[in-house]
Amino acid sequence: MRLDAMDLLIRAIVLLTAIPVHEAAHAFIADRLGDPTARSVGRLSLNPLRHFDLLGSFCLLFVGIGWAKPVPIDPRNFRNPRAGMALSAAAGPLSNLLLALIAMTAGKLVFLVGAGKIAYWAFVFLLGVCQINISLAIFNLMPFPPFDGSRIYSAFLPQRAYFGVMRYEKYLFIAVLALLYLGVFDTPLSWLNGWVFSGFDFLTGWIDLIFAAIR
Repeated sequence: MRLDAMDLLIRAIVLLTAIPVHEAAHAFIADRLGDPTARSVGRLSLNPLRHFDLLGSFCLLFVGIGWAKPVPIDPRNFRNPRAGMALSAAAGPLSNLLLALIAMTAGKLVFLVGAGKIAYWAFVFLLGVCQINISLAIFNLMPFPPFDGSRIYSAFLPQRAYFGVMRYEKYLFIAVLALLYLGVFDTPLSWLNGWVFSGFDFLTGWIDLIFAAIR
């Protein structure tokens, strides 16, 4: 699929904003739960350079899905290691969903309040930011290591099974990337993206109602 200037701009902005927020959310929750590891290495930061991963950034810009350097977390510092890992893992995707909701809200307000081409392109830009944040959240919630979802769902596995799965983290990651490249996940990911986007459209429907009443 050919990328135009707007696509690249949206993805670049997401790379500089949503990715650092995602990683800083992991670090913040881990720190609050008693693990200072991420803070000690400077990952409790919104500076994109602290989280930069060359391959992940390239994939985000030219594929639309990417990642950053994993935030170091030591589960031994948590009172409940598996619960701590699950909560700190969930913080990243949740931050992307929050950013998506904010972007959709702002996009609708700009479209309804503004006028002309500037308002239109701002609306397109913000909806694009919304869609990529949703994609990042869903991508990271996949139940395969090393994605955040594996650490959330694995909290409910027996301990032996949990550590058994984590042993093959690198191999599973390569396998998932290969399946993504082959398009195996295209249909379910597209369906989930559309479902979440529609849900956010419903949640921000109050904006449409207010402006419909005013006009």
